[in-house]
Amino acid sequence: MGGNKILLVDDEQDILDLVSYNLKKEGFEVYTALNGRTAIEVAEKALPDLIILDVMMPEMDGMETCAQLREHPNLSKTLIAFLTARGEDYSQIAGFDAGADDYITKPIKPRVLISRVKALLRRLESDKLDAKTASLHGISIDKDRYVVLKDGEELNLPKKEFELLALLLSQPGRVYTREVILSSVWGNDVVVGDRTIDVHIRKLREKLGDEYFKTVKGVGYKFET
Repeated sequence: MGGNKILLVDDEQDILDLVSYNLKKEGFEVYTALNGRTAIEVAEKALPDLIILDVMMPEMDGMETCAQLREHPNLSKTLIAFLTARGEDYSQIAGFDAGADDYITKPIKPRVLISRVKALLRRLESDKLDAKTASLHGISIDKDRYVVLKDGEELNLPKKEFELLALLLSQPGRVYTREVILSSVWGNDVVVGDRTIDVHIRKLREKLGDEYFKTVKGVGYKFET
Protein backbone atom coordinates (compact mmCIF):
# COMPACT_ATOMS: atom_id res chain seq x y z
CA MET A 1 0.00 0.00 0.00
CA GLY A 2 3.03 2.23 0.48
CA GLY A 3 3.59 4.53 -2.49
CA ASN A 4 0.06 5.91 -2.58
CA LYS A 5 -0.06 9.69 -3.01
CA ILE A 6 -1.53 11.70 -0.14
CA LEU A 7 -2.23 15.45 -0.03
CA LEU A 8 -2.32 17.08 3.43
CA VAL A 9 -4.12 20.39 3.79
CA ASP A 10 -3.89 22.42 7.02
CA ASP A 11 -3.10 26.04 7.85
CA GLU A 12 -0.83 25.00 10.73
CA GLN A 13 2.66 24.13 9.50
CA ASP A 14 3.53 22.08 12.59
CA ILE A 15 0.59 19.77 11.96
CA LEU A 16 1.61 19.37 8.32
CA ASP A 17 5.16 18.54 9.39
CA LEU A 18 4.09 15.98 12.02
CA VAL A 19 1.53 14.15 9.89
CA SER A 20 3.73 14.30 6.81
CA TYR A 21 6.67 12.81 8.72
CA ASN A 22 4.63 9.85 9.94
CA LEU A 23 3.09 9.16 6.53
CA LYS A 24 6.45 9.30 4.78
CA LYS A 25 7.81 6.76 7.28
CA GLU A 26 5.13 4.37 5.99
CA GLY A 27 6.29 4.86 2.42
CA PHE A 28 3.58 7.25 1.23
CA GLU A 29 4.30 10.02 -1.26
CA VAL A 30 3.14 13.18 0.55
CA TYR A 31 2.15 16.61 -0.76
CA THR A 32 1.13 19.55 1.44
CA ALA A 33 -0.87 22.78 1.18
CA LEU A 34 -1.60 25.53 3.70
CA ASN A 35 -5.03 26.51 2.33
CA GLY A 36 -7.87 25.29 0.17
CA ARG A 37 -7.01 27.21 -2.98
CA THR A 38 -3.47 25.89 -3.03
CA ALA A 39 -4.79 22.41 -2.25
CA ILE A 40 -6.95 22.41 -5.38
CA GLU A 41 -4.00 23.52 -7.51
CA VAL A 42 -1.74 20.83 -6.06
CA ALA A 43 -4.42 18.15 -6.37
CA GLU A 44 -5.06 18.93 -10.03
CA LYS A 45 -1.37 18.31 -10.79
CA ALA A 46 -0.54 15.47 -8.39
CA LEU A 47 -3.86 13.56 -8.60
CA PRO A 48 -3.49 12.11 -5.08
CA ASP A 49 -5.18 8.90 -3.97
CA LEU A 50 -6.23 10.50 -0.68
CA ILE A 51 -6.69 14.11 0.47
CA ILE A 52 -6.69 14.88 4.21
CA LEU A 53 -8.36 18.24 4.88
CA ASP A 54 -8.66 20.57 7.84
CA VAL A 55 -12.06 22.27 8.17
CA MET A 56 -11.16 25.69 9.57
CA MET A 57 -8.80 27.38 7.11
CA PRO A 58 -8.39 30.92 5.75
CA GLU A 59 -9.44 31.94 2.21
CA MET A 60 -11.43 28.77 1.61
CA ASP A 61 -12.56 26.39 4.36
CA GLY A 62 -12.39 22.61 4.14
CA MET A 63 -16.07 22.14 3.31
CA GLU A 64 -15.93 24.39 0.26
CA THR A 65 -12.58 22.92 -0.77
CA CYS A 66 -14.02 19.41 -0.60
CA ALA A 67 -17.07 20.39 -2.64
CA GLN A 68 -14.90 21.98 -5.36
CA LEU A 69 -12.59 18.97 -5.46
CA ARG A 70 -15.60 16.74 -6.04
CA GLU A 71 -16.53 18.83 -9.10
CA HIS A 72 -13.14 18.21 -10.74
CA PRO A 73 -13.54 15.31 -13.22
CA ASN A 74 -10.13 13.83 -12.37
CA LEU A 75 -10.72 14.09 -8.61
CA SER A 76 -14.36 13.09 -8.27
CA LYS A 77 -13.42 9.64 -6.93
CA THR A 78 -10.35 10.68 -4.94
CA LEU A 79 -10.71 9.73 -1.28
CA ILE A 80 -11.20 12.75 0.99
CA ALA A 81 -11.01 12.73 4.80
CA PHE A 82 -11.41 15.61 7.20
CA LEU A 83 -8.88 15.81 10.04
CA THR A 84 -10.19 18.47 12.39
CA ALA A 85 -10.70 19.49 16.00
CA ARG A 86 -14.41 20.03 15.31
CA GLY A 87 -16.17 16.90 16.49
CA GLU A 88 -19.79 18.03 16.64
CA ASP A 89 -22.35 15.81 14.95
CA TYR A 90 -23.59 18.65 12.75
CA SER A 91 -20.04 19.37 11.58
CA GLN A 92 -19.50 15.72 10.68
CA ILE A 93 -22.79 15.59 8.78
CA ALA A 94 -21.81 18.74 6.86
CA GLY A 95 -18.50 17.09 6.01
CA PHE A 96 -20.12 13.97 4.59
CA ASP A 97 -22.68 16.09 2.73
CA ALA A 98 -19.78 18.00 1.13
CA GLY A 99 -18.50 14.70 -0.26
CA ALA A 100 -16.01 13.47 2.33
CA ASP A 101 -15.34 9.75 2.76
CA ASP A 102 -14.27 9.96 6.41
CA TYR A 103 -14.16 12.42 9.32
CA ILE A 104 -11.27 12.10 11.78
CA THR A 105 -11.26 14.13 14.99
CA LYS A 106 -8.14 15.70 16.49
CA PRO A 107 -6.20 14.98 18.57
CA ILE A 108 -5.32 11.54 17.20
CA LYS A 109 -2.23 9.44 17.81
CA PRO A 110 0.00 9.01 14.74
CA ARG A 111 -0.32 5.21 14.75
CA VAL A 112 -4.11 5.46 14.88
CA LEU A 113 -4.12 7.97 12.05
CA ILE A 114 -1.92 5.70 9.92
CA SER A 115 -4.35 2.86 10.57
CA ARG A 116 -7.28 5.01 9.45
CA VAL A 117 -5.38 6.09 6.34
CA LYS A 118 -4.59 2.50 5.40
CA ALA A 119 -8.21 1.50 5.92
CA LEU A 120 -9.31 4.29 3.59
CA LEU A 121 -6.80 3.32 0.93
CA ARG A 122 -8.00 -0.27 0.98
CA ARG A 123 -11.05 1.07 -0.82
CA LEU A 124 -8.89 1.67 -3.87
CA GLU A 125 -8.22 -2.05 -3.97
CA SER A 126 -11.89 -2.86 -3.53
CA ASP A 127 -12.76 -0.59 -6.47
CA LYS A 128 -10.83 -2.99 -8.71
CA LEU A 129 -13.42 -5.66 -8.08
CA ASP A 130 -15.64 -6.48 -11.00
CA ALA A 131 -18.76 -4.32 -10.99
CA LYS A 132 -20.99 -7.38 -10.99
CA THR A 133 -19.31 -9.09 -8.05
CA ALA A 134 -17.83 -8.07 -4.73
CA SER A 135 -16.17 -10.02 -1.94
CA LEU A 136 -14.78 -9.15 1.48
CA HIS A 137 -14.39 -10.94 4.82
CA GLY A 138 -15.76 -14.16 3.33
CA ILE A 139 -18.92 -12.42 2.09
CA SER A 140 -19.48 -12.50 -1.66
CA ILE A 141 -22.29 -11.13 -3.78
CA ASP A 142 -23.15 -11.79 -7.40
CA LYS A 143 -25.49 -9.11 -8.72
CA ASP A 144 -26.36 -11.01 -11.89
CA ARG A 145 -27.46 -14.14 -10.01
CA TYR A 146 -28.73 -12.26 -6.94
CA VAL A 147 -26.67 -14.60 -4.77
CA VAL A 148 -24.92 -13.95 -1.45
CA LEU A 149 -22.30 -16.36 -0.12
CA LYS A 150 -21.02 -16.30 3.46
CA ASP A 151 -17.95 -18.54 3.91
CA GLY A 152 -19.14 -20.62 0.96
CA GLU A 153 -22.70 -20.99 2.26
CA GLU A 154 -25.43 -19.55 0.03
CA LEU A 155 -27.86 -17.19 1.74
CA ASN A 156 -31.27 -16.15 0.49
CA LEU A 157 -31.77 -12.47 1.22
CA PRO A 158 -34.91 -10.46 0.48
CA LYS A 159 -34.50 -7.99 -2.40
CA LYS A 160 -33.99 -4.84 -0.30
CA GLU A 161 -31.55 -6.54 2.08
CA PHE A 162 -29.55 -7.73 -0.92
CA GLU A 163 -29.51 -4.27 -2.50
CA LEU A 164 -28.50 -2.62 0.78
CA LEU A 165 -25.66 -5.11 1.25
CA ALA A 166 -24.55 -4.62 -2.37
CA LEU A 167 -24.47 -0.86 -1.86
CA LEU A 168 -22.41 -0.99 1.34
CA LEU A 169 -20.06 -3.65 -0.04
CA SER A 170 -19.50 -1.73 -3.28
CA GLN A 171 -17.19 0.66 -1.38
CA PRO A 172 -16.13 -0.91 1.93
CA GLY A 173 -15.25 1.67 4.57
CA ARG A 174 -17.24 4.46 2.92
CA VAL A 175 -19.94 5.99 5.09
CA TYR A 176 -23.29 6.02 3.30
CA THR A 177 -25.69 8.64 4.61
CA ARG A 178 -29.29 7.71 5.22
CA GLU A 179 -30.32 9.95 2.33
CA VAL A 180 -28.02 8.11 -0.10
CA ILE A 181 -29.18 4.71 1.16
CA LEU A 182 -32.86 5.62 0.82
CA SER A 183 -32.33 7.03 -2.67
CA SER A 184 -30.17 4.12 -3.89
CA VAL A 185 -32.12 1.22 -2.40
CA TRP A 186 -35.71 2.45 -2.14
CA GLY A 187 -35.74 5.24 -4.72
CA ASN A 188 -37.02 8.78 -4.47
CA ASP A 189 -40.58 7.80 -5.31
CA VAL A 190 -40.99 5.51 -2.30
CA VAL A 191 -41.68 7.06 1.10
CA VAL A 192 -40.04 5.12 3.93
CA GLY A 193 -38.72 6.21 7.31
CA ASP A 194 -35.26 6.05 8.82
CA ARG A 195 -36.45 3.14 10.93
CA THR A 196 -36.74 1.06 7.74
CA ILE A 197 -32.98 1.30 7.20
CA ASP A 198 -32.29 0.39 10.84
CA VAL A 199 -34.46 -2.72 10.57
CA HIS A 200 -32.73 -3.91 7.40
CA ILE A 201 -29.28 -3.31 8.90
CA ARG A 202 -30.31 -5.29 11.98
CA LYS A 203 -31.40 -8.21 9.79
CA LEU A 204 -28.12 -8.14 7.86
CA ARG A 205 -26.21 -8.15 11.15
CA GLU A 206 -28.17 -11.18 12.33
CA LYS A 207 -27.49 -13.10 9.11
CA LEU A 208 -23.91 -12.04 8.30
CA GLY A 209 -22.37 -10.82 11.56
CA ASP A 210 -22.66 -7.69 13.66
CA GLU A 211 -18.98 -6.80 13.26
CA TYR A 212 -19.29 -5.97 9.55
CA PHE A 213 -21.80 -3.13 9.82
CA LYS A 214 -20.86 0.04 11.67
CA THR A 215 -23.29 2.77 12.64
CA VAL A 216 -21.95 6.32 12.27
CA LYS A 217 -24.08 8.29 14.71
CA GLY A 218 -26.24 10.91 13.09
CA VAL A 219 -24.96 10.08 9.60
CA GLY A 220 -25.51 6.54 8.34
CA TYR A 221 -23.77 3.17 7.95
CA LYS A 222 -20.67 1.61 6.47
CA PHE A 223 -19.29 -1.88 5.82
CA GLU A 224 -16.09 -2.34 7.82
CA THR A 225 -12.87 -3.00 5.90
